[in-house]
Amino acid sequence: MSSKTQTYNLLLQQAQALLTQEYDVIANMSNLTALLFNNLPQVNSVAFYRWQNHELILGPLQGPPACMHIALGKGVCGTVAQELTTKIVPNVLEFAGHIACDPHSRSEIVIPIFQHNHFWGELDLDSPQFNHFDTIDATYLEQIAPLVFGYTPQPTK
Repeated sequence: MSSKTQTYNLLLQQAQALLTQEYDVIANMSNLTALLFNNLPQVNSVAFYRWQNHELILGPLQGPPACMHIALGKGVCGTVAQELTTKIVPNVLEFAGHIACDPHSRSEIVIPIFQHNHFWGELDLDSPQFNHFDTIDATYLEQIAPLVFGYTPQPTK
């Protein structure tokens, strides 16, 4: 098992423990951004965006100030809101229409979040390194992001 996989396994367990029986979405977004920002190497921003009034609106974040409103189809986040699939961008400088909130960001991963099968928002991570994110990041972040709605442990048999 790679060290990245081990890190994510631990982060998933920590996120589940942290959010067990907690259903306040703002509190959960705040704790998840802090958990990821402080435990993932070479990440300079972790933010949640909520889909409201036909645009993405910034939620809790760790890192430098970020764009507060993002239109559908604009930048990486707006593209994910339009396509509703995870997007890994190895080099944001080559992404047409990239919104440069932080001039130090070089790669990005954005995870769409769904609640009751409806698009609810996104989890957005930036790195100052090119090619920083991969399918391992996507696999685990797709499990961690929906924990904003809380976590109920499954009963053991």
